[in-house]
Amino acid sequence: MHKIDIPDWLKDHVVERRGTLHAFAGMAPARTALLVVDLQRGFMDPAVGHSVVPEAVEIVPNVNALARTVRETGGSVVFIRMVASVEVMRTWTVYYEDLTLKERRARRLDSMGEGRPGHALWPELEVGPADIIVDKTYFSAFMPGSSDLEGQLRDRGVDTVLVTGCVTNTCCESTARDAMMHNFRTVMIADANAARSDAAHNAALQNFYLSFGDVMTTAEAQAYLEANAGAKAASA
Repeated sequence: MHKIDIPDWLKDHVVERRGTLHAFAGMAPARTALLVVDLQRGFMDPAVGHSVVPEAVEIVPNVNALARTVRETGGSVVFIRMVASVEVMRTWTVYYEDLTLKERRARRLDSMGEGRPGHALWPELEVGPADIIVDKTYFSAFMPGSSDLEGQLRDRGVDTVLVTGCVTNTCCESTARDAMMHNFRTVMIADANAARSDAAHNAALQNFYLSFGDVMTTAEAQAYLEANAGAKAASA
């Protein structure tokens, strides 16, 4: 598990700008969705993976625990899968040709193509019968043409998203930033995201926390969801 580092100067900055450490502590459980980004065999299983993040396996218990709380308090759980395709490789050439070696492109397509072994969700994830599974083709699930995630969330009245998964500083951060810029209250879960190093993980969390949204632990998010659900029930 990553060693989380949110320095005091950053916390002071957040409080100065927002008046509180957690601007979205009042999240409405029924309008909250947990986004589980790219926890797939292609990023977690060395036998079939093209770009494995060992730390991703360690966050699965926290993701499962938070998913249970979200479901129990009336929210939605969304599993987001990266899918590689020849079509996207041909159009997203800056990434696939300029920034990716040819042999890595071939491994990615073999691992993460639709229906390939690496495209599958990690088997230890607890996927409920009412959960949503969305495929995306770009780092951000909110990128135009990447997926239908935004429409599915809007249809369910979601206004708050909790972002978990891997890689913290790539697909998770990209999805989280775009979620905020699509006007979703967005929280990155510090101990339910994974990167290839503590430094990369914390840099992404710190940059996101500065300007884009909130950062909480699994336990903090669970506590807010349960308290807010209880408060609504008591007032009904």
